Amino acid sequence: MNSVVSEPALIGVDWGTSSLRAFLIGAEGEVIDGVSSPEGIMQVSGKTFEAVLDRLIGPWVAQIDLPILASGMITSRNGWVETPYAEMPLSACGLARALVPHDADSGARIHFVTGASIEHAGGPDVMRGEETQIIGASALGLNDGTFVMPGTHSKWVQVADGQIVDFSTYMTGEIFAALKGHTILGTLMEDHDFDVAAFETGVAAGLEGGSNLLHNLFHVRTLPLMGKIPKVATADYLSGLLIGAEVAAATRAVENIGTVTLVGRSDLSDRYDIALRAARLETRRAPDDIVAKGHFLIARAAGLLG
Repeated sequence: MNSVVSEPALIGVDWGTSSLRAFLIGAEGEVIDGVSSPEGIMQVSGKTFEAVLDRLIGPWVAQIDLPILASGMITSRNGWVETPYAEMPLSACGLARALVPHDADSGARIHFVTGASIEHAGGPDVMRGEETQIIGASALGLNDGTFVMPGTHSKWVQVADGQIVDFSTYMTGEIFAALKGHTILGTLMEDHDFDVAAFETGVAAGLEGGSNLLHNLFHVRTLPLMGKIPKVATADYLSGLLIGAEVAAATRAVENIGTVTLVGRSDLSDRYDIALRAARLETRRAPDDIVAKGHFLIARAAGLLG
């Protein structure tokens, strides 16, 4: 929290699949206050999204009438209000023009930030929520380069002159969970403290494996079976193998990748940091409240801040 803050000007809501964050944002774009909840869209029974939001931001709304911006999976087909996808290139002004207003039963007007889409040779790619975080980076001088957003579905985003120009999604996190929970690879795995050495070994195999990932995955079983890695390190080896393969594929697709900006707060971002450095790439971290910066820039471009 800043020692000197301006008056509240905006409420920003980042509502994903598994969690929800809301920010009270000042007239200069700074975060005055914040609240969070594990009530992501898949945890809200009966889609009672308005009740959840009222409970979370009610104390702010009771004090002052502010515009509300919401981004993330809350705008998906499984969310509150489904919005169309905006196409590339995409800036704060483009997202401002595409805002979808919604009048809640409480009388509050919520402006939903639409997601983004792009057409690649193999098919379309989409995202919801990450576009707001990336736009927020421009408020911090991060106007160009590659952004990596670790998660169940990791995003690699290309930014030029403060605009999103391209992005790709990698299902690394979901594949890890599926392999661990529903294949023979998971039978040797046990919960244990993070084994950095095993993870780094997996990263190296993933970076060097090229198109052999489906073959190399069987080593997740044979290495501990033959005593080459400890049984308790098996999950970390698998994690490293998959993330290493993702990094190898993503970096092959981008010329002059430069410094990579990691967007994320979890220990998963720490793993990506290790993998990116193993690939001889420089990394930096975006601040935790980068999505609130995005809400502010979009709201300002839309003329909602007065």
